[in-house]
Amino acid sequence: MAVQPPSSTSSNRNEQGGQERRFFAGPQSRLIEFGWALGVFYEFFRAFRVLHFVGPCVTVFGSARYGEGHPSYVQAREVGAALARAGFTVLTGGGPGLMEASNRGARDAGGRSVGCNIQLPMEQKPNAYLDIWIELEHFFVRKIMLAKYSYAFVVMPGGFGTLDEAFEAVTLVQTGKIKRFPIVFMDTEFWTPLRALIQHQVEAGTVTQQDADLLVFTDSVEEATALIEEAARSRFGLTYARPRLRRRWWLFER
Repeated sequence: MAVQPPSSTSSNRNEQGGQERRFFAGPQSRLIEFGWALGVFYEFFRAFRVLHFVGPCVTVFGSARYGEGHPSYVQAREVGAALARAGFTVLTGGGPGLMEASNRGARDAGGRSVGCNIQLPMEQKPNAYLDIWIELEHFFVRKIMLAKYSYAFVVMPGGFGTLDEAFEAVTLVQTGKIKRFPIVFMDTEFWTPLRALIQHQVEAGTVTQQDADLLVFTDSVEEATALIEEAARSRFGLTYARPRLRRRWWLFER
């Protein structure tokens, strides 16, 4: 996938996203900050209502820059299909690249495909393989949504955004904020430097071996899916019973 030239990207960023840049610039007037807080609350409320009935999910993180011809795209599509066949809804960031591949795999297998797309200056659009999606303005809202509905996390090769999302999940598990859901990194060769860094952290005493063991590295889609299924059923009691929740139109649920 082609990457926009830096000059074009910089120009777009200067034209858009001004509201958040102003917020992070320091204290604003009380009215402006109150209005911003209300906007964040509304974004959370809207996301809760859209995603309330998506079912048990597995979130797949991965690069937006790998296109259909890349081996990681093929593997991400296999991951999405395998998770869908296991009965999970495949949840991604809703964009292109490996997010698209995972959603496409879920669609291939007849499963549910959901996305939480982020509004970016580069105008990232939801991919074409989503059954349900929501567009969000704030990264932190998106990360919470990707964690809230998931029984596991699969991390495909990716860049800063992928690492940010993946280690948000790792930190939530490490600190006990969420249960010990599986966190599976696919493509051991790609993640070799990361594994070396984590081992260095263990040896330096900044990470415990127990924390390091929260991460699983594999090349096998079957192994990853089996691990996730086993944890969901035996550790968290997930079943295939029909949910009793009903949609309420007056709560904007769909």
